[in-house]
Amino acid sequence: MELKLKPQPKRVARRPKRTVRPGSRGGARGRGARRPGVSVRQRMAGRLPSLRRVLAGLGAVACTAALAALLTGPWLRVTEVTWAGQQFTSTRDLERLLLGQRGVNVLVLDTVALREGLARLPAVAEASVTASLPGRVEVAIVERQAAFVWETGSARLLGAADGTLFAALRRDDPVHAEMELLPHIVDRRDTARLMTIGDRIPQAQLRTALHLVELDPVALGSTASELAVRLDDEFGFGLVSTEPGWELTLGAYGMDPAETAAQAAGRLERQITAVRTLFASREEAEIGWVDVRNPGKVYFRAKG
Repeated sequence: MELKLKPQPKRVARRPKRTVRPGSRGGARGRGARRPGVSVRQRMAGRLPSLRRVLAGLGAVACTAALAALLTGPWLRVTEVTWAGQQFTSTRDLERLLLGQRGVNVLVLDTVALREGLARLPAVAEASVTASLPGRVEVAIVERQAAFVWETGSARLLGAADGTLFAALRRDDPVHAEMELLPHIVDRRDTARLMTIGDRIPQAQLRTALHLVELDPVALGSTASELAVRLDDEFGFGLVSTEPGWELTLGAYGMDPAETAAQAAGRLERQITAVRTLFASREEAEIGWVDVRNPGKVYFRAKG
């Protein structure tokens, strides 16, 4: 007896269904599928800059270009330079410093350097520099105050309190009334002819000269109404009286670096005392020349 088996149907495994979420890249639409509900304009809007940003960028470029035009263009160039307060300062020196600034952009003008350059001029005590638009530079100068007149064989030089010679007057020029009131020293040394504006009288010499100018003839026991201060190569400092007429030799001051100011003042005081003693014992009108360089041994020469 033959048994026949009935064939069984094949089982096919079923795959679970995939659930495609909105916005995912899966599903039947594939990787390049359009997003449902999102337009091309909306997608491009997230990638392109906004109009506000574009306008801001254009504005920045325009401002930069305008600033560059101002800096390099002719509108802010220095076209006018003026100064005030000048009396003794050389016009040539001022023009050398200031007129060279014409054409420089007023925004980059170095006013500090200009002020420092002006302050280095011998007659200038201080200066201010102001730059203003569109292209004007104004300079105000304050000059040194004259403290003495130092007269040489070639010029009359005005000096400041620190000894700086800052102005020159020709010997044949009339002296202003205010200059007549200043201490006056006549320097007959050969080297004095080489003195010029910007030189400085050593403090030791200046101190002695000013002391002698202020010396009252009464301190010498003299009846003179006025004394002149002189300086020469042979005898150094000296005093001259015109009425009664005599000359007094004091020697060099400010030449010995080892001599202090106190020592120099003490030496001068001993010399004054020696002259006073001489005039007390001799008739002043009979004396023509006195050598008191050594106050311990005074020499004199009578008139005639």
